[in-house]
Amino acid sequence: MEYSEIVTDALGNLTVNKMRTGLAVLGIIIGIGSVIALVSLGQGSQKAVTAQIQSLGSNLLTVVPSGGQSGGVRQAAGSGTNLTSADAEAILNSPAVTTVKNVSPEYTDRIQVTAGRNNTNTMVLGVTPQYLEVRKTELSSGTFITARDNEAQAKVAVLGPQAVTDLFGEGAAAVGQSVRINGQAMRVIGVTTSRGGSGFQNQDDRIYVPLSTAQKLLFGTNYVNQIAVEANSEDVMTQAQDEIGYLLLARHRLSDPSQADFFIMSQNDILNTASSVTGTFTALLSGIAAISLVVGGIGIMNIMLVTVTERTREIGLRKALGARKRHIITQFLLESVILTAVGGTFGIAFGIAVSYIIARVISMPFTIAVSSVALAIGVSGGIGIIFGWYPARLASNLQPIEALRYE
Repeated sequence: MEYSEIVTDALGNLTVNKMRTGLAVLGIIIGIGSVIALVSLGQGSQKAVTAQIQSLGSNLLTVVPSGGQSGGVRQAAGSGTNLTSADAEAILNSPAVTTVKNVSPEYTDRIQVTAGRNNTNTMVLGVTPQYLEVRKTELSSGTFITARDNEAQAKVAVLGPQAVTDLFGEGAAAVGQSVRINGQAMRVIGVTTSRGGSGFQNQDDRIYVPLSTAQKLLFGTNYVNQIAVEANSEDVMTQAQDEIGYLLLARHRLSDPSQADFFIMSQNDILNTASSVTGTFTALLSGIAAISLVVGGIGIMNIMLVTVTERTREIGLRKALGARKRHIITQFLLESVILTAVGGTFGIAFGIAVSYIIARVISMPFTIAVSSVALAIGVSGGIGIIFGWYPARLASNLQPIEALRYE
């Protein structure tokens, strides 16, 4: 029996019942498409996070307080109240710290902000003028917070583009208008350029006010919840971490570094943590999507088992006319592989299309890894062989006489 004839027969048998064949292929399309789309979106989100972190500069250090103690229970990191503006000034001016260019003490909190009939829940940051340089932030209009604003506890605010849209509408001129934060009327003096992001990490959905105003008038605090430090260069990051660490230990009167009430994170630390989180999330989603591949494979096996039953007399006749077991196995395996190959091809196209559309809708980088496509092709072929083997072997083991008697 020629192999070309086996291929022709396999294609002919699959087109006999087009509905059943289409449903079997659909399971593979959904499975392969889901895996590719989720891997693509996971990699795209990882690139977006990486770009946002790197846009802040490769020589940025962030000092945050460790969790304090409440009722004998240690609170979450970043929730402490032990960092102050004086710590930031010491980091900048101490002769013990020789690797620091600039420092930005910051207090951040989410709060409801209103403007007329509009309102939004956004991040309010109390900052100093150094924020612009340390955080690599630019203005599209107006001015930023000045040292005089901080000294006078001025009621002024600088808005991110998303905050402008939420409070005043798309394309509105916000400079000169007023917003209310925690009952205080704040005059808008500037708008930052768009930096992108989404959800709670959207750098456009922020409002900046003088640090003293945030501490005294808005939130009633006397501490900061992070200090951004710009090192002289990327090469001295480790030295800067050590110098800052020893300085703060001395200021907080701690002799044991293991008891430090603060953390110092570099951009690489933040980047590695973010990459680890997004990578784990992508793997989890891909694993869930892979379940649909298994379900699709089981569907194909069921279709092939039904096909064996329907073609029992045909199999008996073929074997009576001299067809060998390997010919029968090859034919049924080939039918299974064709199903998964077609499903895999359409699944790849479906996954790429879905990931492209979603990436454009949520403004995320679109990326397709060649490895994920190659894996999809290999998996689809493997499913055809694995789930087609049992029906093929079952068909090849039928005895010709018994098969010909089958009704």
